[in-house]
Amino acid sequence: MATKLSLLYASILLLVFTHPFTAQSRTLKSNTFEFLQNLEGCQKGQNVKGLKELKHHLKNIGYYPKDHQPDIKLSDDFDEIFESALKTYQKNYRLKVTGTLDSDTIKELMIPRCGVPDPINHNTSKQAGRTEHDSKSSKFHTVSHYSFFRGTPRWPSSRFHLTYTFSSSVQVVDMQELRSACSRAFQKWADVTQFTFQEASEGSQADIVIGFQSGDHGDGDPFDGPGHILAHAFAPTNGRFHYDADEKWSTNPSADEVDLESVAVHEIGHLLGLDHSMDQNSIMFAEIPQGTIKRELGQDDIAGIRALYSN
Repeated sequence: MATKLSLLYASILLLVFTHPFTAQSRTLKSNTFEFLQNLEGCQKGQNVKGLKELKHHLKNIGYYPKDHQPDIKLSDDFDEIFESALKTYQKNYRLKVTGTLDSDTIKELMIPRCGVPDPINHNTSKQAGRTEHDSKSSKFHTVSHYSFFRGTPRWPSSRFHLTYTFSSSVQVVDMQELRSACSRAFQKWADVTQFTFQEASEGSQADIVIGFQSGDHGDGDPFDGPGHILAHAFAPTNGRFHYDADEKWSTNPSADEVDLESVAVHEIGHLLGLDHSMDQNSIMFAEIPQGTIKRELGQDDIAGIRALYSN
């Protein structure tokens, strides 16, 4: 009997040590945006639990003026300002502009996305100054949906060779997988620009720092847990790019996982100076559903990055 127990104990230990603990195995929390399902059908004049949380989210992604009210004063009231923010969101994502939380809007809000705010102009918001661009010729009129950050920050021509390194507060994926995914992502942008990218030696300073972070990680933009905000990156020449460690990451994602490389290509676009595009085929479109692989630059992405560095 003792021998059988010893063998069982040894087998358990073997399983533990051959399956290392990662953030993916930690993700036992529920999707942080499941509360949205309870808000379907809400409209102006109602008071519904969960609206305050949604208002906070819309502020974070650019639709609800950040300087209108401190978060502590936000309420669960469906008021005119919230209705206006919702209509702007619906218009941007090509939904029927109802000003209510209909089923299509709820579904859209639940799609995982980048944490960088969308380029929405408010008179007093930090989003003001972001621009989309029109392209015209004698035969065609096309609208380019790419946009730049306020002030059009970009890397100076003296810094077109950028180095990058990795620094995470949480071990999430195999480092070689992360290196390979990011190397391929950088190459996508190198192929269409004058930029070159090189991984810096361990411990040395680099222009770009990539890593996994969880919750409030000290950059002023805390992550929200599993299921919604996937990553964020800062405009030039800040160089910080953070993955949310609480997501389920993969280089070959199943239906409930997020593709490491697809998100890297998107966030590198931010690092180089591109804001979000409202072209759903663009890499710089804010949303990417779980299980989706989207690693190739679109025409809007290429036009945007070349326009930004054309002078």
